[in-house]
Amino acid sequence: MPHLTRGGSGLSVIGTGPGAGPGPGTGPGVGPGPGTGPGTGPGPGAGPSAAGGGAGLPAAGAERLGFGIPGCAHPFPAPAHWEELARPGAPVHWAVLDIACGLGARLDPHRLEVAERLRNAGVRVLGRLDVGRGTRPFSDAVSEAHRQVDWYRVDGYFLDHCPTERRDLAGIRRLTTVLKAAVNQDDGGHLVLGHGGHPHPGYAETADQMVTFSGPWAEYRWSQAAEWTAQHPPERFVHFVHGVPRNHLDEAVRIARWQGAGTVFFTDRTGRTDPFAALPGYWDEIVSQVGPGVSE
Repeated sequence: MPHLTRGGSGLSVIGTGPGAGPGPGTGPGVGPGPGTGPGTGPGPGAGPSAAGGGAGLPAAGAERLGFGIPGCAHPFPAPAHWEELARPGAPVHWAVLDIACGLGARLDPHRLEVAERLRNAGVRVLGRLDVGRGTRPFSDAVSEAHRQVDWYRVDGYFLDHCPTERRDLAGIRRLTTVLKAAVNQDDGGHLVLGHGGHPHPGYAETADQMVTFSGPWAEYRWSQAAEWTAQHPPERFVHFVHGVPRNHLDEAVRIARWQGAGTVFFTDRTGRTDPFAALPGYWDEIVSQVGPGVSE
């Protein structure tokens, strides 16, 4: 286990998973002005408090770690992964219905089926919206969001490639306000910002959760949380980590709890392809470790 301190400066981590694509950009889009910030933000380190309540997840989310699923393969050739997410006892907070190639011209019955199955199992289904680090046109993002509600009745949205800089904050606030209204739910739906690194603290006011780490195990084990995260409860933060060896799962769970993350996704898959496109090889084991196991 690495030596984790409550001082010092955190790593500037660039993730390779969802919401962590680096790269500056220019143009209008959802940002308030030209240009967007880099792919991730620096993280001045301090281990946040794991205490405190808050909204944004079911009551169980405040009591223990749970899983956020960045997305799985299409349910037609790979139905088993989606079936696992809906099995009783799996502490899954939400799953992203990833329409990676776009919504297409018509509703996909296979995606609709898995979305309904997950909802019946108590799992939130989030639609993926790529905001291009703030460069995606506002009207384009809103149009796709409405179609995801109409076709798949999503319970909220995962804003992939979300910017981190203060200059983009107003644009993201505007977008999330509209997205909350688009979801036909009393709580306005669930919004997750896929930053991939620590953003400006003001983003915490715009959504229910933020992905503040997305990247490899080699960086995660030495990472630290930004000091401002200690002002918020664990259910506000999400960590995606790939390349986690089976024999380091205990350590990964301890780091997540120490840094104050309430939702995680750990996988043994590596970054050579999309490591978050399928469940890890040790899914049953980690489910049993984090919550009631599907094999129990």
